[in-house]
Amino acid sequence: MEAGDRQWEVKEQTLLRAVDAVQGALQPEPFPYLFMGGIASAILGRPRWTHDIDLFVRPEHARHVLETLERAGLSTEETDPYWLFKAFSEDVLVDVIFRSHGDIYLDEDMCAHQVKGDFRGRFLPLISPEDLLVIKALVHAEYGPRHWHDALALIARCDIDWDYVLWRARYGMRRVLSLLFYAQSNDLAVPDRVIESLCGALAGS
Repeated sequence: MEAGDRQWEVKEQTLLRAVDAVQGALQPEPFPYLFMGGIASAILGRPRWTHDIDLFVRPEHARHVLETLERAGLSTEETDPYWLFKAFSEDVLVDVIFRSHGDIYLDEDMCAHQVKGDFRGRFLPLISPEDLLVIKALVHAEYGPRHWHDALALIARCDIDWDYVLWRARYGMRRVLSLLFYAQSNDLAVPDRVIESLCGALAGS
């Protein structure tokens, strides 16, 4: 069975065992890591189930993370040295991501803005809604329309630090601006000053 097939056959308890295995292996380690992807979207935005685990780590820690997961009993592979390693706990895919779309990395600001979230009684370190919003805007594509709707749910549900969004959006201003225009068209609370700032920055670029 291919990795892409496994993730759609995962049962809830299997996923939760994988979350426990990953968290148990990484929590004692000194390097930063954040849960992102479907788990963060489900906690911070719209309620939806997910079938895999996405971890965001620093490039210099990626191999150490993979080795730590392997010592915990997960099977691993160095999938793409440019941005992604993978691990498997039972039938659960664990993506170890160290470079996101738009050349976004786990940096000090992202670590400082991280939040804690409750996922079925498990308190996990999560990427902030602002960082997730920008990443979702950048990764959105025809094959992944859920990313757009995940981002809209973050705007609807979270108390967004718009100044931080503007700072992070330097990696993909047109994508973020298009998302925010669409959000406003759906009566979501996006301040006009944010739209104006992005338009001004694009006009001056």
